[in-house]
Amino acid sequence: MGEIVNCAAYSNGKRIAEVQLPEVHHVLKNPDHFVWIGLHEPSEALLDKVQKEFVLHDLAVEDAHRAHQRPKAEMYGDCLFVVMRTAQMNKDCKIDFGETHFFVGDNFIVTVRHGNSISYSDVRTRCESTPDLLSKGQGFALYAVMDFIVDQYFPVVHEFEKELEIIEDKTFKEKPSRETTEQIYNLKRELLEVKRAISPLVDICNRLMRFDIKCISEETRPYFRDVYDHVVRINEMVDNTRELLNTAMEANFSLISISQNDVSKRFAGWAAIIAVPTMVAGFYGMNFKVIPETEWQYGFYAVILVTVSLCVLLYILFKRSGWL
Repeated sequence: MGEIVNCAAYSNGKRIAEVQLPEVHHVLKNPDHFVWIGLHEPSEALLDKVQKEFVLHDLAVEDAHRAHQRPKAEMYGDCLFVVMRTAQMNKDCKIDFGETHFFVGDNFIVTVRHGNSISYSDVRTRCESTPDLLSKGQGFALYAVMDFIVDQYFPVVHEFEKELEIIEDKTFKEKPSRETTEQIYNLKRELLEVKRAISPLVDICNRLMRFDIKCISEETRPYFRDVYDHVVRINEMVDNTRELLNTAMEANFSLISISQNDVSKRFAGWAAIIAVPTMVAGFYGMNFKVIPETEWQYGFYAVILVTVSLCVLLYILFKRSGWL
């Protein structure tokens, strides 16, 4: 049973006993008690035992076993099934996504963690330190864990904002490059993953606040407004960052295009300057016996002087126009 992180019974907001899984159904007979059990990547055999103890729906248990579900909230009879995706930054400044499933009944809550997800032991400890709030039942425990999961997205989004500032500095203060474009693309892809994880929570929180769900007491529903506000805020931060990234991408492309145009202008300017001596040399390189001024003793120097003068004049004109 190493996959069971914690299993305890509560009454009036106070932890009254550690409970073994086979004994849960005895505790559930008392309407004044509720059971909070935490699982971490449970096996199919363990989930089957949990299903029998709490009488969970087959489809919900199947989703909890497979994981990789879209965030959602569904009712199976009197049991609420909620799926949330977790996110946290690792040492390599990359996002580690996980998944948490909740089964909430009249007097129980089961949390199932998958992947890289922070343990909820601290959440449980905080709830136990406020028995007046935990006395509201399993609905408050659901709120506490959901709020903890959503709050973990704030450091992730703040890290994105820092990366955006670095990209903006590279875009406008350094020479535009493909490397910057690749960084923008990678950041946009990570933001899209966060968007997919956080966006459905808006509807989930609305449902938990407004719909009549028996396993969540009426006095607990307003707490989900706090989660809703955090979700909306994170959603807006993600949207703002994505919008700024789109602008940075367009600016980077524009600067690359301008840089290429500048190079083309320089090539065209130098080509025009070189064309002058090439043209003069072409005239005097023709195989004709009689060419005007060929027998003048200063003719060579005059041609060189005129050629150099024209080249200098073109250089000055191109320089003033910004082509060189």
